Parts: sequence; C-alpha cells; structure tokens
Amino acid sequence: MTTIIVEAPNRLELRDVAPVPPKAGEVQIKVRRAGICGSDIHIVHGSNPFAKYPRVIGHEFAGEISALGDGVVGLEIGDRVVADPVIACGHCALCKAGRPNVCTNLQVIGVHHDGGFRDFATVPAANAIKVPADMPFEIAALAEPFSVGANILSRTGCSAEDSVLIFGAGTAGLTVLQIAKLHGARCLVSDPDEARRERATFLGADVTIDPGAETLEGVATAKTGGFGPSVVIDAAGVPALLDQACHVVGSGGRIGLLGFSGAPSNLDQREVNRKELAVFGSRLNRRLIPQVVQWLQDELLQPLEMISHVFSSKEARTAFDLIQNAPQSTLKVQLTFNS
Repeated sequence: MTTIIVEAPNRLELRDVAPVPPKAGEVQIKVRRAGICGSDIHIVHGSNPFAKYPRVIGHEFAGEISALGDGVVGLEIGDRVVADPVIACGHCALCKAGRPNVCTNLQVIGVHHDGGFRDFATVPAANAIKVPADMPFEIAALAEPFSVGANILSRTGCSAEDSVLIFGAGTAGLTVLQIAKLHGARCLVSDPDEARRERATFLGADVTIDPGAETLEGVATAKTGGFGPSVVIDAAGVPALLDQACHVVGSGGRIGLLGFSGAPSNLDQREVNRKELAVFGSRLNRRLIPQVVQWLQDELLQPLEMISHVFSSKEARTAFDLIQNAPQSTLKVQLTFNS
C-alpha cells in the first residue's frame, strides 16, 4: 500500500503501510486521485509552522468509500467522495458564527492529521463530501482547490458589478478567475509569465498584464474606466504585493490575501484610510465544497484545464522535484492511487 510520508523536513518517503480501519464516525476512502498543493511543498521543506512530523501529507483527494465506521449515516460503500480538509469542533464561538475554517480547535487533514497521499485514507464522515457517481476522480479532486478560490471571493464579495484584479495565474489565481467570471465580474490578471497569461485569457480573463513590461496601476486604472479595480486578490502570496494592491485598488475597494508567508508586508496606512479599503485574509474554505461540486457538475468551471501533469503515486518524488525545480511549467500536478 503506497503511503507518502514526510518523516522530517526534507525527508519524503514512500512506504508500504497497512490501511487504518475507520473508528466510529469515520469512513475509509480508497483514494484514486490527489493533487499536490503548495502547502504540501512547505511541509516537505519544514516551512509550515502547523505540521507535526512524521506526517502523511495531501489534502486535495478524491476516491470511493471502502469502509464505514459505526454510526455513519448518509454514506455507503462505493460512494464517490472528495475530502474537505477542515476538521472543526462545531461548538466554539467561531464555529457558531459560521467560520469553521478558523475554528479555535482547527485541525487540517494532511497537516495536523494524516492526509490523503495513501491508497486508503481514514477521515471523519462529515469530511467526506459525496460527488456524482459519474464525476471523474480527477475533477472531484479539484473541488478543494476551487473551494479556496470560492472562499476568498466570499470574504471580499464578488458580483457582476465588480472588476477583479488577480495577482498570479497559477492554480490559486486561475480558480479565483473562473469563479469571479462565474459571478459575472470583469477580470484582470497580472503575471510575468507569458504562458500563464495566455492560459488566463483562455479561461476568461478580460485583460492580462505583464507587470515587467507594463505599469500595473496605469493599465488597471485605464481598463476599469479610471476607477481602479474594486477587488484585488493576491493569489501569488508575495508580501510586497500588499502595498501595490493598496495603491492600485479603487476607492472603497476590497483586498484579499491568499499567501502564508511569514515575511512582513508594507502597508500605506494613508492609502488604506484615504480610500477606506478593507483587507481580508482567507484560509481553506467555509463548507463551500458542496457548492463547488455543484458548479463542477453543472460544467460551470473548466477543471481539466487546471491539470498540467499526472504521475503515479510511486513517482511522487519525480512529481515533487518537477514542481520545485520547474514551477513555471506546472499548474496542478496530480497523483494517481490504486490504479
């Protein structure tokens, strides 16, 4: 049974580990497809402050129910599911306020709990979200990344009245782009890589910007009728972009941050107050995966365009090396299990 474990920082191991039977209230998932996230790379490097070692990583995975623990209702063996990595207590003030993704006692599958980079993963039944029986596993496994984009747009708000500037046309940026377009927004995408800008255009970007060759603020202002974008999303996770976002966003605008860098960011307080800006953080998702699954089922998103490479689980080291050594050539890299 292939299991991908980070034994310690910079020690990625492939082991043959027996499946863990589900306890009461848990289910066992026969994993079929799993995506590699930037946070998995951070755990491998030892730069994720929340991970404890050794850890089975992976929080973007889909498969089918292979065993049920006592007391599980609403799920059957053979059901296709995708995992929601957010394990919340359900009774703290934040959970009661509808914000389980920042639960006081938050646990994340693949970070605090062993994740889905294994042939059989055991998770709480509430974290196994059913998907249609005919939904391909590679699409189902993208529900979690899309939920991250959905979450930041639910935090900042997004409607057909908005113009949205997105920093970065990697996986995060392209999920934000597709969901913002679904809401009817006009979208601008800034990325220094030509291939990524071309992909953004294919996925619906109204304007793409090369920040190395163009003046971002000038282009964004000109393309939004002189007002500046009403929403700016940093999907690149670069600390320096916060200050730039404050200057480029229009008055009354909203800024959303997806990065997890510990480096400090400059913030022009005068600009924030002059424009009365709002800055929003975003973590994981607030029970948005069922909504994303519905969008995927209704073919309102283009998930297959997000997958750049597929490797077998036994080729995990090759997949991680590719992402780390040639990041511009990759988008979403997925691993197959039980194939």
